[in-house]
Order: sequence, then C-alpha cells, then structure tokens
Amino acid sequence: MKERLYRQIDNSPLIIFRILFGFLFACESFGALATGWVKSNLVDVKFTFSHIYMDFLQVLVGPQMYVYFFLMGCVSVAVMLGYRYKWTMPLLTVLWAGAYFIQKTSYNNHYYMLLVICVYMCLLPANRYASLDVRDKRVSEELSMPTYISWLFIFQVGMLYIYGTVAKFYPDWLDGTFTKLMYEGANIPDVFKTVFTQDWFAVTIAYLGIVFDGLVVFLLLNKRTRTLAVIASLVFHLFNSITLHIGIFPYFALSFAVFFYEPERVRGWFFRKKPQLDESVLVEAQSNFTKLTSSVKYFLLAFMFIQLVLPLRHYFIKGDVLWTDEGHRLSWRMMLRSRGGYTNYITVDKKTGERKYYNIEEVLTDKQMARLSSPDMIWQMAQYIKKEYKTKGQEVEVYAESYVSINNRELSRFVDPNIDLGAVSWNYFTHCEWILDKPF
Repeated sequence: MKERLYRQIDNSPLIIFRILFGFLFACESFGALATGWVKSNLVDVKFTFSHIYMDFLQVLVGPQMYVYFFLMGCVSVAVMLGYRYKWTMPLLTVLWAGAYFIQKTSYNNHYYMLLVICVYMCLLPANRYASLDVRDKRVSEELSMPTYISWLFIFQVGMLYIYGTVAKFYPDWLDGTFTKLMYEGANIPDVFKTVFTQDWFAVTIAYLGIVFDGLVVFLLLNKRTRTLAVIASLVFHLFNSITLHIGIFPYFALSFAVFFYEPERVRGWFFRKKPQLDESVLVEAQSNFTKLTSSVKYFLLAFMFIQLVLPLRHYFIKGDVLWTDEGHRLSWRMMLRSRGGYTNYITVDKKTGERKYYNIEEVLTDKQMARLSSPDMIWQMAQYIKKEYKTKGQEVEVYAESYVSINNRELSRFVDPNIDLGAVSWNYFTHCEWILDKPF
C-alpha cells in the first residue's frame, strides 16, 4: 500500500489545479470588490460576527479591507503563475483565513473548502512545472509527483459529497419542501420560476441531488463511467451556477476532476509539450521525495482525520441540528434548509433593575439582523451589548426574545428568555441549554 501511494506519476493534475485554483481565487477576491460584497460585509458595518474566539480580527474591519482583498487577489495571481510559490501560497492561506474567520453574516461552505485546500497546497510541490519559479530557476523543474497527492484531493472532495448526501436524508428535503423554497427565492426569470417551483420539479431536483452527491465520486473513480460523471457534473454545477448564483463554487468543484483522470491524459490536454516520464526520472524523483515526506506526512494524516470527524460532531450534540444549528458549519450541510427569524434584546441594569430594549438597528445592518437566528450569533450579540454597557460603567444582564422559523414554518421561540446570555459561555462541542427544544 505504501509503495502504491508513493509511486511516482505525472504531476500534470497538480500543476493545472494550481493554475485553476489561483485563477478562481483571484475571481473570488476581485469579484468580492467589484460586486460590493466587501463594502456591505466588511466596510459599511460597525463590527462583524467573527468566528468565536476570533474577535481580534475586528481591527481589520473598515476601508482597509479594500486593500486587503486587492492584495489577496494579486497574491492569487502569483499562485496561479507559480511566482515565489513558497511564500505566496502560505500568504494566500493566511489572508484567506483572516477573510474567512472575520465574518459569518455571508457564510458559504465553499469558503471553508477554499481554506482547507489552501492548507494542502502549502505542502505540495505545485510550482515545479509551468511556473515562474522554474523559469527563474528558484526551483528545479520536476515532471512527477507521488500518487498520494491525487488521493488527498479525491479524499477531500469525497468528504464534501458524502457528508452532503447524508445530510439530505431528512423530511423537508425528501418531500421537496426545501428545494421548492430555494427556487422560490432564486433570482431567475418568472417563466423558469413557474416551472421550478412546481411540486414535481422540486421533488425531482431533491432526489437528483441525492443521487448526484452520493454517486459522483464513485463514478469518477471508475474509468468506464468517468466521462459520464464529468458530463453530469458539468450539467449539475452549471445549472446551480446559473439558477442559484453561488459564486465560484460550481467551477471550483469541477476543477477537482483533473485528479480522477490518468495523469498522462491530463498532460495531453493541458501540457502537450511536456516530456513524458521515463524510468530514470521516476527513480530520481522517488529518491528525492522520500526525504521530504517524513516532515509533513503526520501533519497531513492529522489534518485528514480532522476533516473526517469534524462533520460528525453534531451527532454527539443534544438536539436536532436542523433546529439548534449547533455543529451545522464545517459539516458540509450545504444549501440544506431555510433559516429565518428575529431576535430582540432586553438589558437589565444590575444596580437599578431598570429594564429596556436594546436598539440593535443602531449597530447592525439589515443583513446582520436577519442572521440573528443562529445561536452563536445571538450569543455574540449579547456579549457585544454587555461589553458596550461595561465601557459606560454599567453592569447589565442581557436577555433575548428570539423566534426562529425553519423552512418557512411558523415562528417558534428559540432562546430561553429567562437566561442572561451575557453571563453564559459558548460551547463548541456540547449543547447550549438556553436553546429551547425543537417545536416540530
């Protein structure tokens, strides 16, 4: 098994993936500037809902984020070109980690996937061919890579699809409830929306989604069904791109296909002038790479193990994740439910007992207020209010009147109104007892 994983193969899949990865990252970075995403989420706000324990990133919020994303776009181009890859790829990883952890108001699963792949790319020799580093002789040219590099990416994309499939096995997906809601809110012409919101279409899409997610990796692994799977992927992802406007994710997902094909075929498609491998090249490459492996293999194994078990954590947390939302993120529960509601906050002065409503409209944007249906953001807002009063020399208790709706059901009370959210801590891996039981 070890010999099979370390066996040298043509590195064309990794090289073309680096080029595609850098290009898509540049589109993500510059696109966020061009569409106003940076302005609405990171500039025109008083603060952002950063990932918990990442509050120190708030110093970045403001006009400086224009420069931040422009820099990230430029670094992405450098990665694409293989320019000083040893430094630009880690820099891109750090920059994207900051952009990812600084806010959750506009959360997408592919943001996390980009971060995961960044970590892999930092450790892989993706600049050893068709790069400025090779041209300028900063690194020596290599034509091969160990087989396990392809399997790293196959494993990661497999986790995405498999966990995404399992998550769909719940009533509102199986009866088409959510897919119908999804297309009702889609920005598409009315003539298409009329068809897409029909019950038969919603159910059909729901089951096609399960079949595609559940089988696509296995079909890609089989030589006989590989091309059919790629065609199905093109149809599936382009349809989602056109109807749901989900950014670069469809194209990012398609880019992984290069690791499923024979490396020689990938070379023939993208690098026709690249020399074929011969036995002497393979022996030398095998010797060189074995020396490098020991320094990173344990990290890669640990990182892959985390990717395997992290999406399972919500199964060990009390309550239904569909309602509690605990363990929802980082679990590949992609485009799975509609969650809405509202939260009002009441402060109680500890000295005087004075109760009054807190005006969140003075602090949050409309989009941020709409996200106050997720427990971590509800808790974070309570902590913000408590700190704000403390800077004024007041000690207050903070209570929440929170109502949540799942998939357009009737609003139901979500938070225990008798719990001071300013005095409780956040639990990442256990249930927060102030979240009320599921009403349905």
